[in-house]
Amino acid sequence: MSIYNLIAIIVVIFIIVALEVYLRKNYAWAKISKAEEEAKKIKEDANKEAETTKKEAILEAKEEVHKLRADLDKETRERRSEIQRLERRNIQREEALDKKGDMLEKREEVLNQREVSIKEKEENIESLYETQRKELERLSGLTSEEAKQMLLEEINKEIKHDAAVMIKDVEQRAKEEADKKAREIITYAIQRCAADHVAESTVYVVALPNDEMKGRIIGREGRNIRTLETLTGVDLIIDDTPEAVILSGFDPIRREVAKIALEKLILDGRIHPARIEEMVEKAKKEVENNIKEEGEQATFETGVHGLHNELIRLLGRLKYRTSYGQNVLKHSIEVSYLAGFMAAELGIDPTFAKRAGLLHDIGKAVDHEVEGPHALIGLEVAKKYHESSLIVNAIGAHHGDVEPQSLEAILVQAADAISAARPGARRETLEAYIKRLEKLEEIANSYEGVEKSYAIQAGREIRIMVKPETVDDTGSVEMARNIVKKIEEELEYPGQIKVNVIRETRSIEYAK
Repeated sequence: MSIYNLIAIIVVIFIIVALEVYLRKNYAWAKISKAEEEAKKIKEDANKEAETTKKEAILEAKEEVHKLRADLDKETRERRSEIQRLERRNIQREEALDKKGDMLEKREEVLNQREVSIKEKEENIESLYETQRKELERLSGLTSEEAKQMLLEEINKEIKHDAAVMIKDVEQRAKEEADKKAREIITYAIQRCAADHVAESTVYVVALPNDEMKGRIIGREGRNIRTLETLTGVDLIIDDTPEAVILSGFDPIRREVAKIALEKLILDGRIHPARIEEMVEKAKKEVENNIKEEGEQATFETGVHGLHNELIRLLGRLKYRTSYGQNVLKHSIEVSYLAGFMAAELGIDPTFAKRAGLLHDIGKAVDHEVEGPHALIGLEVAKKYHESSLIVNAIGAHHGDVEPQSLEAILVQAADAISAARPGARRETLEAYIKRLEKLEEIANSYEGVEKSYAIQAGREIRIMVKPETVDDTGSVEMARNIVKKIEEELEYPGQIKVNVIRETRSIEYAK
């Protein structure tokens, strides 16, 4: 190939390249122009659409303003109408008040005229009365004060005479009827009550399934029976009586605890000191529950409601208290019935009388803890648990420690005397015996370091548990000697009394 041909080819290629560049440049400019036209068109469309949206928004705003203006006009018209209605009503009220004012003015004028007329008549009457009085004084020769005094003296003499005759007649009839009526009321009340008497005993007999059980109750070297007697304060008598153990003690609550604990131990079969302690604790809880139930039953029987829970519990404790052999809870229920019956016969409140009768001996539930007569102790107990003042007075007055302030208090006195005096109700010897045992325990408990004490064996022995950290061995010996001297000085008793001071220490650990 010649150089000319090569040059020609290069020129052709250059021309082609230049042509392509030119075409491509023209195509780009054409595309840019088209894009600019499209952008201009889009801008115009957007402007048109924005204008349309603006016009629509303005139109909607105008419609909303028109609607609000219409609502405002409507509300304004309604308020204007309401204001006009209220104005009309006020105008009517003012007119009515004006009419009433006119009527009142007219009435006031009429009343003023009547008042003037009445004053004139009163002056005329006063003048006429004065004229007649002077004429009467002239005719009688006495002034009005003298005549009045003379008349009053005559009337006073007649009234005194008539009153004296009437009082004498009433007293005579009252004396004739009072004894008869009182006997009828008391007899009727006693007949309606008709309470049974149950003799209280100081011993319980617990049945055994066999005589082998006696040995298990005694335990090795007597440790079981000693534990039971120490924990309960009751003397266990195991003799030749077949299949029976006798529990002896003056405190019925302790006897009941010992009886329940022993029955549980016999039923369980496992009798050892630890089990005895557990059963005694269970028995104490059971007796507490029984006390509460007895108190609630007493209130249910007598129809006395609204008592404080502590008063109900104290009533239940009275089941385990005797007075001259008479069960105090039964006695209290009987007094409540009698007082209620007599109050009903006399036409006074039987509910009040029954409440006072039921609570009259409540002080006996705590008289071993508090010094003083049981009537005054009961008065303080009732006051503490917010009983009414008349109930409190009736309790304090039933033995004459305070003056009775109501008829019901006097009825409680009478009912208490009737319940205590009826044949077979009380025994003097049992009460004296119990008081002697209580005095024994009181003497023992008066010494410092004594934890608890129990009079057992019908008062022939007093067992005293002392606190080992307070009283040492030498001190326990000295305490026993001092208690013996005090018993000899203050008590009268047959035979001799054994003073047994027990000092015991325990060490308890638990394996985990």
